[in-house]
Amino acid sequence: MKRRNFLKASGAASLTLGGFGIKTYAKSPLLQMLAGRAASNDKVFVLINLGGGNDGLNTLIPLDQYSNLSKARSNVLIPDTKVLSLSGKTGTGFHPSMTGLQGLYNDGLVNAVQAVGYPSPNFSHFRSTDIWMTGSDTNENWNTGWMGRYLDGEFPGFPTGYPSTAMPDPLAIQIGSVVSLAFMGPTTTMGMAITDPTSFYNLVDGKVDSAPNSKYGKELTYIRLIAQQTNEYSTVIKAAANNGANQSTKYATNNNLAQQLKIVAKLIKGGLKTPVYMVNLGGFDTHSAQVDAADTTKGAHATLLGQLSDAIAAFQDDLTLMGIQDRVAGMTFSEFGRRIQSNFSIGTDHGAAAPLFVFGTGVQSGIIGANPTIPGTTTVNDNVPMQYDFRQVYASVFKDWFGLADAEVKAAMGGKDFTILPIFKGSSSGLEDWADQMSRIYLEDAWPNPAQGDVNFRFYTDGGNAELVLFDALGNKIRTIASGKNPLGDHTVSTNVTGLKPGNYFYQLSQGNKKVTKVLVVK
Repeated sequence: MKRRNFLKASGAASLTLGGFGIKTYAKSPLLQMLAGRAASNDKVFVLINLGGGNDGLNTLIPLDQYSNLSKARSNVLIPDTKVLSLSGKTGTGFHPSMTGLQGLYNDGLVNAVQAVGYPSPNFSHFRSTDIWMTGSDTNENWNTGWMGRYLDGEFPGFPTGYPSTAMPDPLAIQIGSVVSLAFMGPTTTMGMAITDPTSFYNLVDGKVDSAPNSKYGKELTYIRLIAQQTNEYSTVIKAAANNGANQSTKYATNNNLAQQLKIVAKLIKGGLKTPVYMVNLGGFDTHSAQVDAADTTKGAHATLLGQLSDAIAAFQDDLTLMGIQDRVAGMTFSEFGRRIQSNFSIGTDHGAAAPLFVFGTGVQSGIIGANPTIPGTTTVNDNVPMQYDFRQVYASVFKDWFGLADAEVKAAMGGKDFTILPIFKGSSSGLEDWADQMSRIYLEDAWPNPAQGDVNFRFYTDGGNAELVLFDALGNKIRTIASGKNPLGDHTVSTNVTGLKPGNYFYQLSQGNKKVTKVLVVK
């Protein structure tokens, strides 16, 4: 059996802690690099996967679009009087179940990024998850993860020599039974399990049980070494669990995500140098019964958002009481959002872009981007158009949280450049006062609208390169209307929509990090 196939088949290391199976990841090249940095800066990043595709319009609710929302999704829409207000922000609020996250936002500990997605979205759970985990374009198939690509040649000879004195701990830990593609390196994702004392001491002494001097014997030697490393990693995880003591009393025992984050906090406080963790909350594929028919503030989605919000609030409280809050940041993500229009099963179907949240004392609090524009008339195909590519968020984590150089960020992103977003304090995006900077472009309503034939667009920029793009209702790029360097001031351009199918389209003006999106109706 090939080494890569063996590792895929065998999965990751497994041990049980707090009732959860824990996966340990030894070699993902980028994680190796992050681990080295973590030894000096102690930074930790926690990924929270919301499996199934979260309905962003019922999570971060655009109150300024409420009239059109009520036409498109009246059977699932949250009453505007029940939406949780956000300090210093009008026209946008949280689902009423998200009181924990509301408190953190109002305390300056949450950054929300509006309408995160990718061009030409795929609506398959499996394919879109792969895209988010790898960082690929929708027409590319990559077998390496966004956390597993970088510095493959930085640690030659692996797994020989690991764990080491410099890095005795796993480089990534996932709580759960599934090995995430996000942690796949160019050759392997390591999974290890505690076996027996003999194997443990063999690892400490650098010994491996003998095997035949043949091709298959070499593979057997490699497999035995992986098994031995499992003992070491399992040992340090258990030691960290014993050394770390949770301080918060806010972790609900009936909240699965809270219990996962409780373990993460315990391991961080217990001394693990592990820089990356992943936890999971499933159930967001809400095609039916998303809300309670008698009260839309209740139901399956409300329960999930409550668990998410309460778990993050308890985790942040624990980190603060432990005195390690400045070392840790976290991020929510989901493989896609839901459609603008609800269905007749009191649910929502697979969609495109949705907001995500980054939290911690190191974030620049606020909301990046504008509320999505909701058309006055919608079809079952209408989507929230993308404002920000999810890979901009990834690049921002690498650049401004882990402190990678530009070339390292590019390598981690598969050789592609992505604009940094002002998510973290002291952001390298150049937008020190990003709330002010984001307002320095303006896009007027197109005319005529509804349109046939020629359509006119007027926009304002503060100078530099700008792009005006037309998207269909699914978020697919139709054409670039204008692109290039523009002097400061107003600009008017036009395009002809003859031949386009009648329906709703979106036009988006972008200049660097700044984006504005509006609706165009074609007759």
